[in-house]
Amino acid sequence: MAHLLVIESWVGSMSRLLPRAIGEGGHRFTFLTRDLHHYLRAAPGDTAHPLLAAANVLTADTNDPAALLPYVERLHGVLGFDGVVSSCDYYLPTVALVAERLGLPGPSAAAVEAACRKDLTRGRLAAAGVPGPWYALCRDRAEAVAAAAGAGYPLVVKPVDLCAGMLVRKVANEAELLAAYRELDEFPVNARGQRREPAVLLEELLTGPEVSVETVSRSGRTEVVGVTSKTVGGAPAFIETGHQFPAPLGRADAAAAASTAVAALAALGLDQVVAHTEVKLTPHGPRVVEVNPRPAGNRITELVRRVTGIDLAAAAVDVALGHEPDLTVRPTGVASAAVTFLLPDRDGLLTGVDGADQVSREPAVVELTLADPGRQVRRAVSNNEYLGHLMTTDTEGPDALDTAERLLSRLTPCYAEEAARA
Repeated sequence: MAHLLVIESWVGSMSRLLPRAIGEGGHRFTFLTRDLHHYLRAAPGDTAHPLLAAANVLTADTNDPAALLPYVERLHGVLGFDGVVSSCDYYLPTVALVAERLGLPGPSAAAVEAACRKDLTRGRLAAAGVPGPWYALCRDRAEAVAAAAGAGYPLVVKPVDLCAGMLVRKVANEAELLAAYRELDEFPVNARGQRREPAVLLEELLTGPEVSVETVSRSGRTEVVGVTSKTVGGAPAFIETGHQFPAPLGRADAAAAASTAVAALAALGLDQVVAHTEVKLTPHGPRVVEVNPRPAGNRITELVRRVTGIDLAAAAVDVALGHEPDLTVRPTGVASAAVTFLLPDRDGLLTGVDGADQVSREPAVVELTLADPGRQVRRAVSNNEYLGHLMTTDTEGPDALDTAERLLSRLTPCYAEEAARA
């Protein structure tokens, strides 16, 4: 039985899939967090959060690597860890540092830092000739205004170190660019209390379908598990509204996306990692949007598992332990699987979701998870404001997403009018 150290986590689906994969692999884990209440608040229903079922639950300042590394080294001397993991992007560089300090398997800390900092990613990919958008790194408003004037609008404003599409905006003119900067000023720290790097990227607005490539890299080899399609809405924000696996692409487009993702991982020096690389299939060829050195979120890992039988959460555990992951494709009876997300289009106090009972009885529906009544919500501006998700499967062909979108249209959020007016 191996013993893993889990340092923080998102509180979404991966925070449940990762403990499940550890347990099903016959292993145990210690959970380390700076804020235990963050996970207590996110517990599903009346049950304890799966992360809190760890063999040990410990608190430490996970935002201070200088203090954390010697503390974890002392823990390792007592508890003996065989691997270290996290599902939360904000702690992936720390996990890599811990793995290096303890001599455990994992990607290099420098490679993970380069993947998690979007400006460093752009520089590494450009130096290696991996195609991406035109970009400019801007350290203040004056640089951004000058760069935008030279490049021409529309452009994309992208913080270099935030996740989930947070504060990524399309801007069509200088007024919108400055408005995006004012919005950024209101968030000097990220969702986990870490001070945000004030620099931003200005990027070319890419056109064409967007996909993600799910890969597993180990011992210098990268295996492509598959390509996932993505739908985006919420302009001028970029909110992921749905995914389908496999992406309904021709063979040439799927191969081009896959080879571009593999080249991006090589350029960053990423190995010993499950990765999720986003690629835009533009009229001029594939362009890398970003590289995430962790399994895909937003239920994509479950879409992959339902179609192929491959468990990417389990693969992440295996890779963290230095084991060979099982990437054998198995018949599942599912040709395609899709997930769509219910978004609030206004601020208010949620009182329920009309249509849920009828939609849940549809035979294609395999998951329907909705926010509880009584939740105060705001109009969606990033992937953090979902009111729930709907997952469907298609046993015959590539129509799971069409079905999911049709059924999602039958779900209507309801709000307390008095709260909205107040």
